[in-house]
Amino acid sequence: MSITDTDTVSWNPKALDEILSNDEGRPVLFTNARILTMDPLIGAMVGADILFVGSLIVGVGPGIVTAAEDDNAIVVDCTGMTIVPAVVDTIALAGGRGRRSEYVATLTPGNSTDFLVVPDELADDVPSAVATLLSRPEQVRALVAAGRPVLWDGTDAAGRATAPETGIPAAPDLTGSPRIGVWITKNDFLHQELTADGRYDETRGGRPHAYEGRYWIDGDRIDYLDDLGFWAYGEFQGDELHHAGYVMKLG
Repeated sequence: MSITDTDTVSWNPKALDEILSNDEGRPVLFTNARILTMDPLIGAMVGADILFVGSLIVGVGPGIVTAAEDDNAIVVDCTGMTIVPAVVDTIALAGGRGRRSEYVATLTPGNSTDFLVVPDELADDVPSAVATLLSRPEQVRALVAAGRPVLWDGTDAAGRATAPETGIPAAPDLTGSPRIGVWITKNDFLHQELTADGRYDETRGGRPHAYEGRYWIDGDRIDYLDDLGFWAYGEFQGDELHHAGYVMKLG
């Protein structure tokens, strides 16, 4: 169910309206929460705030709310709530990260604004908070991804992103794409031809049709489905295509 009338929202309805209509880049502040950052340096805090601008967390900790009026921030009162990362690093939970820089998706300034807000009694720790999302989503006060609400007060937020359809998509018509053509490594070992009908054909060491299959481009990412059945991927970086340790340029 989507939120179509925010008058029916009982948890911070005014803040939700402001966030959904925030086209001016106003900062957003979730305040007075218990925050389990999952960052081994910052740790957990009570009565704390998380400040973000767009998709970027810019501050975490107590006292940020004192500047909310000066910064024209949108303020979300989280009294009685716990905020945890929405993306859970299970390796970190098991103590398997040796360095702080290796932690994935902590609520740390500079990281992506992806977090979950649930009542304190449903969040003894990060796993129990996430379990609430999976088993009792109606109890979730907010699920935020890249700074935009996905769930709010237990229902789908208006304008939220939706998951792509499952299954293999139809091949797009890539006629005119600047990425169509033959990509070649500097030593001439690998030639990878991308055609406008969504097919690729690799020549390796002079051996034609070494691998053939379908491909899809999403931003700078390219996914391959070989006719033999395996998947692979590559990344466009400027005028280069990086794939499986090879660096290619258009021939």
